[in-house]
Amino acid sequence: MTDHDRLDGALKIADQTELLIVPGMEITSLGGHIVALNVRESIPSGLSTDDAVDKIHAVGGVAIACHPTGLFKGGLGKRTSSKFDAVEVINSSAIPFVYSVRQNERIASRLGKPRVAGSDAHYGPEIGFAHTVVDAELNVNAVIEAISKGLCQPFGRPIPLRMRLKKTIESYRRKLRS
Repeated sequence: MTDHDRLDGALKIADQTELLIVPGMEITSLGGHIVALNVRESIPSGLSTDDAVDKIHAVGGVAIACHPTGLFKGGLGKRTSSKFDAVEVINSSAIPFVYSVRQNERIASRLGKPRVAGSDAHYGPEIGFAHTVVDAELNVNAVIEAISKGLCQPFGRPIPLRMRLKKTIESYRRKLRS
C-alpha cells in the first residue's frame, strides 16, 4: 500500500489490521516515480533517482521502478537502472496500456529484473485492476524477499474508460461545490 510522497497512511493501516499490508510510498524523485516497499521511515521527494534508491535500500526497503514508460505519469524511462530491485511492467492506469506494458517488459528484460504490477488507484473502484502474485509465506519479509528474487508474476488490465470518466466527473463536481 503506497501513497504519493507519504508513508503515514500505509503505516497506520498496516498497524491497525490483521491483513498483510506491505507499507510503502511512491516517491517523486527528480527522475520520476519510485515505489519504496517495506519502508517504515519516510524517504524525501526531490532526490536524484540514484539517491532515492540508495535511501530506500539504506532503510531496508525494496526500490521498484514504477510505470517507467507510462505517458503523463512521471515515469523514469531511460533512468531505470540496474540499481532497482524490480520493474513495474503492468500499471492499470497507464496510457496507452499495451504499449506501456511492452516497453516496461523490455526494460525489465534488459536489466534482468523481477516484474511486478500495480493498480495505481487514486479512486476506490480502481483498486485491483493490476496485481502481483507472489510465491511466499504470508508475512512482509517473505513477500519482500520473494519479489527481490523474482518469485512473483504480474497480472492486470487497464482501468476501464467508463470508470476513468466517472472519476473525472465526480472530481469536477466536487470542485464545483467547493
